[in-house]
Amino acid sequence: MQADLLTPRFNHCQSMTPSGSTHEVHWTEWGDKNHPHLVICTHGLTRNGRDFDYLAKRLGNYCRIVCPDYPGRGSSPKLANPEHYSIEQHVIDTFSIVKTLEYTKLDWVGTSMGGLIGMAIAGMPEHPIQSMVINDVGAEIPEQSLYDLASELTHQPDHFNSMEEVYDYFRQAYPGFGMLEDHHYRHMGDHSVWPRPDGNGYELARDPAIITELAKVPPSNLDLWDTWEKIKIPTLIIRGEHSGLLLAETVRKMLKIHTNSSAIEFAGCGHAPSLMVENQIVKILDWLGFS
Repeated sequence: MQADLLTPRFNHCQSMTPSGSTHEVHWTEWGDKNHPHLVICTHGLTRNGRDFDYLAKRLGNYCRIVCPDYPGRGSSPKLANPEHYSIEQHVIDTFSIVKTLEYTKLDWVGTSMGGLIGMAIAGMPEHPIQSMVINDVGAEIPEQSLYDLASELTHQPDHFNSMEEVYDYFRQAYPGFGMLEDHHYRHMGDHSVWPRPDGNGYELARDPAIITELAKVPPSNLDLWDTWEKIKIPTLIIRGEHSGLLLAETVRKMLKIHTNSSAIEFAGCGHAPSLMVENQIVKILDWLGFS
C-alpha cells in the first residue's frame, strides 16, 4: 500500500439544523482522494470516526474512505441545542458532507447509531447509497436494551487524571467489542478524550448532553420495520453473538423481509463488534467486493 494511503487527512464542512443554526462537522479521510468509489464509515452514539482507522487502512488500497465525527463527538464541536442530537439531524449532517465529495459509487458501513443513520437514508425514495453494512443494529431494538444503554452511559466517568487511567478505562468499558489487543484499547483512548477545560486531566470526547437527551426519552421498543421494508439495496447485517441490542430473532425477520440482505454473527462479541480485528475486517472487505 502506498504510504500516503495510510495517512489520514482531515476535513470539515458546515451543516445546518432545522431551526437554521449552523455548525461544523469534521471527518477523517483515507485512501486516494480522487478515487470514484466512496465508503462512508459511521460510528456509534458516543464514539467517533477514529474507531474505523483499522478498517480504513485496509480499505485504502481500493477506495476513498470518509469517517465522520458527528457533532459533539471527537473533533466535531458540540451543538448549541442538545435537542438536535438525533438521527434526523445526523442525516442532514451526512448530506452536508456528501455534497462536498465527488464519487460514482457510495457504500455505507455503520455501527449502532451509524447503522440507524444509514437505514434512514437508504429508506428514502432517492438516496446515494448502493450497498450497506449495518453493525449490531436493526429494525427493532428492545426496550430493556435501550434502558440498559442509557443507564450505562449515564454512569461513565467524567474525569481522568492521566492517559494511563484512560487506557485502563477502555480496557474495561467495552466488553461488547470482543477480544482486542492492548494497542486497540490505547488507540481508542488516544482518540476518545479531550483535555479538560480547566487543564486538569482529561474527559471523554463527547458532549455529556448527548446522554442527557437520551435519558430524557422514556424507554420503549424502537420499531423501524416500516423503514426496513423500504430498503432495497444489498445489505450485510452484522451481529455480536451476545448482543442484547440486536436479537437473533430480529435478524431472522429482517432477512425474511429483505431478500437482498445477508447476515453474519461474530462469536465472543456483544454490542457491538469492534470492526478493528482481522476476521471482521476481512469479512467486510469480502462483502464489499475488495478481496
